[in-house]
Amino acid sequence: MTTAADFKVWVVDDDDSIRWVLAKALRGAAMEVSDFDTPIDALEQLATEQPDVLITDIRMPCMDGLSFVRKVEELNIGIPIIVITAHSDLDSAVAAYQSGAFEYLPKPFDIDEAVALVQRAAAGSADTPPATEVPDTMSGMVGKASAMQDVFRTIGRLSRASMTVLITGESGTGKELVARALHTNSPRAGKAFVALNTTAIAAELLESELFGHERGAFTGADQRRIGRFEQADGGTLFLDEIGDMSVDLQTRLLRVLAEGEFFRVGGQQAIQVDVRIIAATNQNLTTAVEDGRFREDLYHRLNVMRIHAPPLRQRREDIPSLLTHYLKKASEELGIEAKSVNSSALEQLVGYNWPGNVRQLINAARRLTVTAPGREIRSEDIPADFGGDGGVRSDGSWTQLLTEWAVARLANGVTGPLLEEAQPEFERALLKVALQKARGRKQEAAKLLGWGRNTLTRKIKELGLDD
Repeated sequence: MTTAADFKVWVVDDDDSIRWVLAKALRGAAMEVSDFDTPIDALEQLATEQPDVLITDIRMPCMDGLSFVRKVEELNIGIPIIVITAHSDLDSAVAAYQSGAFEYLPKPFDIDEAVALVQRAAAGSADTPPATEVPDTMSGMVGKASAMQDVFRTIGRLSRASMTVLITGESGTGKELVARALHTNSPRAGKAFVALNTTAIAAELLESELFGHERGAFTGADQRRIGRFEQADGGTLFLDEIGDMSVDLQTRLLRVLAEGEFFRVGGQQAIQVDVRIIAATNQNLTTAVEDGRFREDLYHRLNVMRIHAPPLRQRREDIPSLLTHYLKKASEELGIEAKSVNSSALEQLVGYNWPGNVRQLINAARRLTVTAPGREIRSEDIPADFGGDGGVRSDGSWTQLLTEWAVARLANGVTGPLLEEAQPEFERALLKVALQKARGRKQEAAKLLGWGRNTLTRKIKELGLDD
């Protein structure tokens, strides 16, 4: 039986300090270590001897780490390779796996985890598949948090497969982004990616939306319609909020997954398709199965591989980079210079709980780009629904908050009359305060507001404050 003392590990990195730290830790774990400051030297040495594990950095002057990994793979000697990268994004993860790496290790890394990873690699816990070309375009997802790193690793490991995937997570966590990344970094990348939110379509129309219909299949079906399954043939069909699908439709979906064919609504001819299914839900499907709301056999068909999209509150270290990214996107949409966030405002935003997750953060970036005066976003610019102080400035100005609300409504595409929306709320708030101050005495409350008693009584009824 091979022991740690028998393991030979090579470390390839142009950074002397990284080589020293890794060599010291690995030798402390009773491994034999050789280090190289260039991949060229390591390749030459491979002609005469081979290590059990290779560790390499990505960024090196004479040859980048991924090119080095591919050259080692071409030798077909089956050495597990661990790639070290300072870039903790999806592109780096997928590139490492598709180049043939056993695993990738983002900086800064825990030295004990690095040693454990080397031991696992040396023990041969995974077989390295043949290298394939790295795609030119990828999703651009970024995340330093360990929960996101787990997502990136899974996408990287699935980059050569087309198996069914179930994505779980709260609303707004970016489940569709994960689905698109799975498609973009898969053998089906050149084919269609078709997305369908099953809750956005009326239940009685969803069957036709998925499978299409023949002319005359029902009232209003005046021509044949191609459904989402046929549109996605050869590619990927993403079914969002799958947990809300009716049991009858689940049965039809199960047949497509099992047999690869279906009938259009009103059709007599079976349609053959080759579609990869990626499903997503914010529900607990195990509970739904127990309650009889979701078919157990369909659940097992969908749950071949599972990826959990973490909520933003569990990856707070990613909030600064996400804010920078989406503030830049918002500025590009508006054609203005991107705004920055000062330290106190950033502290507030990082500490906020973000119940709407990344989707809410994107909206915050857009709103702050519009409403924050100047080029720097400060604490007083952050409204209450993003963890701020409600927009109250040091001068106590409520008009600034009202201005921000109006600007944000218009920025979000509202076209209706703002005054009709704002005035009832404005009056309702003042009325509540006056009645509270007057302890319910209407005559006194009316005097505080500058109204007559009859006006106050009428407003109470109109604004639903009878109680």
